[in-house]
Amino acid sequence: MILVTGGAGFIGSNFVLDWLAQGNVAVLNVDKLTYAGNLGNLATLKDDTRHTFVLADICDHEKMRALLDTYKPTAIVHFAAESHVDRSIQGPAEFIRTNINGTFSLLEAARAYWSGLEAGDQQQFRFLHVSTDEAYGSLEAGDAPFSETTAYAPNSPYSASKAASDHLVRAYFHTYGLPTLTTNCSNNYGPNHFPEKLIPLMIAYALAGKDLPIYGDGRQIRDWLYVGDHCAALRLVLADGVPGETYNIGAQNQKTNLDVVVTLCDILDELKPLAPGKSYRQQIVHVADRPGHDRRYAIDTGKIERELGWRPVEAFDTGIRKTVQWYLDTQT
Repeated sequence: MILVTGGAGFIGSNFVLDWLAQGNVAVLNVDKLTYAGNLGNLATLKDDTRHTFVLADICDHEKMRALLDTYKPTAIVHFAAESHVDRSIQGPAEFIRTNINGTFSLLEAARAYWSGLEAGDQQQFRFLHVSTDEAYGSLEAGDAPFSETTAYAPNSPYSASKAASDHLVRAYFHTYGLPTLTTNCSNNYGPNHFPEKLIPLMIAYALAGKDLPIYGDGRQIRDWLYVGDHCAALRLVLADGVPGETYNIGAQNQKTNLDVVVTLCDILDELKPLAPGKSYRQQIVHVADRPGHDRRYAIDTGKIERELGWRPVEAFDTGIRKTVQWYLDTQT
């Protein structure tokens, strides 16, 4: 069995579904079920005995210790986090609590559990911490993509809290020998995405006939990674990654926010057309930019490609079409 935190959220639920589709190693899924957690994401596992769900908070150290001692997982895959930049600007306290204090609580529980294992089990155990490229800060137009050695320079309370959690994970490997792995991924998209992030929000607003608000000039650049590709990379890192190492995961699909929204509009024009002469593009409006808005992210995936042989399968054009179709099939 492996323990997955935040397994009812967007990336976590996709990982759990993919994990169980790939094999028979059971999953203990621990989630607090805040606003972004949704057990409906896991509805297909309702009668699957390989999936055990526990409603719990990673900040509850004693609960985490008890779960580890009871279920004896061979690995922890840590997704649980507050992750929305706008929310972190409006209310940073919960980001500090969950992302920093929660990761600390989980690391302490994992260290105590791991310390009590037999030598062979200790060698096999892994703590995989799933993080973000936003910890690296912002790139200018001509800057090289983020690599695993890029200095951290977070610019929002969210990215600062994730950077702090990354440092804690690193420290627990170097200080205690806990066999940790860290991944820093680019912007994910795909099924089950909570509709506060750009792609699901724009799809929902477009279908509802609302304005499609674009921050500033819309020229902020992100590297868009299909969630299924991310999950495949995580499975590979968990299986073959070297303890203490960090692996960047991206798709080299650099798109401006405006280009992404225009693409969504064009796909919707084709799949769910408006009245003749109308286009979803007409709903696009520009609004005041948010504070500290990073201009560009880009990921150098050379390390995970060279060392683990991973490459993304989904092109942006195919992945975004699949995503729009999924929302049309499930949300309308």
